[in-house]
Amino acid sequence: MTRVLLADDQMLVRAGFAALLDAQPDIEVVGEASDGAQALGLVRELTPDAVLMDIRMPVMDGLEATRRITEDAALSEVKVVILTTFELDEYVFEAIRAGASGFLVKDTEPEELVRAVRAVVDGDALLSPGVTRRLIAEFAARSKEPSAVAGLERLTEREREVMALVGIGLSNEEIARRLVVSPLTAKTHVSRTMVKLGARDRAQLVVLAYESGLVRPGWLG
Repeated sequence: MTRVLLADDQMLVRAGFAALLDAQPDIEVVGEASDGAQALGLVRELTPDAVLMDIRMPVMDGLEATRRITEDAALSEVKVVILTTFELDEYVFEAIRAGASGFLVKDTEPEELVRAVRAVVDGDALLSPGVTRRLIAEFAARSKEPSAVAGLERLTEREREVMALVGIGLSNEEIARRLVVSPLTAKTHVSRTMVKLGARDRAQLVVLAYESGLVRPGWLG
C-alpha cells in the first residue's frame, strides 16, 4: 500500500485529491496538512511514501517544508511532489534543487495524478517529457558556473553519457534507443549513476548534470 500525505491550504483541493487517491486499491491517504509546518510535523510522525506539497501555504511555505524533509536523513525514503497552478512556476526550480522528486499541475487529469503517485514511489521523476524539456531548458538558462559534484569521478564513461542524456530530458526508453541498448540496461545505468552520486531520484540527477557542467545550456537544440 502506497501511503500519501496531502499538504495544501485549500480544503477543497485536499478533499478532491483524497477522494481520488483513496478510491485506488493500492493507495491510502494517511494525513492532510493545511500549512508547511503542519506538513513537516505529520511527515516526521507518519513517514509517508509520498507527499503532495503545495508551494504557497501559510506559516511555512512548501519550499521550506520540502527542504527540511529532504535534508532529514530519517526521511530519506519520503518523496515530495510539488503541486503548482502553473507548469513553470518559478518556485518549482528551487523545489527541484531542494530535493523534490518532481511536480504536478493542480488541474492534471485524475488518471495522471494516480499514475504520478505510483511512479514517484517507484523512483521515477514526475516530469512528463514535454514539461521536462521546458523545465530543463529554463533550469539551464538559470544555471550558474559548473561546480564540483562529489562522486562524479567515480562514474564510468557510459554512466557519464547516460547522466548527460538524463540531463537533457530523455526517458529510459529514449536513452536505450540512443545508445542501442535495452530499456532495462538504460535503467540500470541510471540507477547506478544515482547511487554513486547520492542522488535521491532522477530529478536530482538532472540538477547535478547541469551543476557539474556535464550538460550545458543549448544542448536541447
